[in-house]
Amino acid sequence: MADDTLRIERSTKTLRTLALERMREAIMEFHFQPGERLVERPLCDQLGVSRSVVREVLRQLETEGLVQMIPGHGPAVARPDLSRTDEIYELRALMEGIAARAAALTATDDQIADLERSLQNLLEAWASAKPIEVMRATTKFYEVLFDAADKRIAWEIVQGLNVRINHLRSMTIASANRREAAIAEMTVIMNAIKSHRGDDAEAAARRHVEQAWRIAKEKLRDG
Repeated sequence: MADDTLRIERSTKTLRTLALERMREAIMEFHFQPGERLVERPLCDQLGVSRSVVREVLRQLETEGLVQMIPGHGPAVARPDLSRTDEIYELRALMEGIAARAAALTATDDQIADLERSLQNLLEAWASAKPIEVMRATTKFYEVLFDAADKRIAWEIVQGLNVRINHLRSMTIASANRREAAIAEMTVIMNAIKSHRGDDAEAAARRHVEQAWRIAKEKLRDG
C-alpha cells in the first residue's frame, strides 16, 4: 500500500516546487534517515508526481547538500560532513554575532518590537513540539534580526546556507533538553538587544551558536 504521508495537494505552486518543499521537510523531520536510499518509484507514489519531477527534485536536493549520489546505489539522504559542518557554524557564529551587535546599537523601537514578536512566535513554535515549525520560526527571527541590523548582504549569505543550517538545526532541535536551553539563550540575546548592549548581544549570539555547534558535533560523531 502506498504511503500517503508525503502526498501533496495541488495549488498555484508548481508540482516541482511543492515536491521539493515536501522532500526537504521529510528529510529534516527524519522521515528519511541519513544514509537511506531514495528510490524513484516509491517516491513517485508517495508524492503523487511523475518520475521526471522526482528526478528534478533529487538533483536540486543534491546541490543543496541534502542528498548525495552513492556509486552503484543511486541517491541517498546525505550524512552531514563534520569538516563542512564546522565551517557552517563558524560562519553562523560570526554573522549572527555581528547582526546582534548591530541591532543592539542601531535598531529602532519598531524594529525591536518586530524582533520581540518574532521571538514570541519562535517560543510558540517550540511549545508546539513540531521541529519544522521551530525551524521556520527560527529562520524568520533571524531574517528580522538581520533586517534590524541593516546587514542585508550578510543575510543573503545566510539564506544561501539556510538549507544546510536547517538540516543541522533539525538534529539539535531533537536533542534532549534543547528546548529550554535554546529559549534561555535566545532570551539573553533579545534582552541585550533591547538594552542596547552591543558587546553582550554579540557574545550571547555567538554562545547560542556554539552550544548548537557542540550538540551537532556530538550527534555526528555518535552517528
